[in-house]
Amino acid sequence: MKILVNGIQSNLRFSSAHVIPGHESCGYIHGHSYFVDVEIEGERAGEFEFVVDFKDVKGYTKAICDELDHRLLIPVYNDLIEFKDFDKKTDSIFNLKKKHTVHFKIDGKGYSLPGVDCVFLPLPYSSAEELSKFFAETLAKKLSETYDNLEYVAVCVNEGIGQGAEYRKDL
Repeated sequence: MKILVNGIQSNLRFSSAHVIPGHESCGYIHGHSYFVDVEIEGERAGEFEFVVDFKDVKGYTKAICDELDHRLLIPVYNDLIEFKDFDKKTDSIFNLKKKHTVHFKIDGKGYSLPGVDCVFLPLPYSSAEELSKFFAETLAKKLSETYDNLEYVAVCVNEGIGQGAEYRKDL
C-alpha cells in the first residue's frame, strides 16, 4: 500500500537561497519557496495496520525543512566552490558548521558570510534533484529506525508550483 503526503497542504515548506556554480542563470545566489511531497510504499503492519504513521513522516520531514529554512544552502562538494581554511578532501563538514564566518569563492567572486546563515550540505549541487535525494535518503534512514515494512521512500522537492524533482530510495 502507498501513502502520500502533500507538502503544500501539510506545510512541509522551506524558503532558502542557493547557487548552482557554473550555471548560466542559476550561478547567481537566488532563492525559492520550496515544498516537499512524500510518497512511501510498504506493507501494513503493527497494531493499527499503518504503512507508516503520518505523524512520523510529517514530523521528520518538517525537521529537515526547518533546518534549511531561511538559510543559504551551500553544496560543500562542488568543485567550483573554494573555501578558505577548509580542505574538502581531509576536513569534516562539521568544521564549517563551527565557523563564525565562512569565506569562499565561486568563479572568482568572494563571499564572507556568518556560518549560522548557511547550511553546509554534503552534496555536489543544491539543485532540486540533489535536494530530493538528500531528503529521501535522510527520511528513509530515520524511518528505518522504527519501521521494517517499507519498500521505498520517494521525495519530490518542488521549487515552486509546477516544477520539482523526485528521488526514490528503495529499502
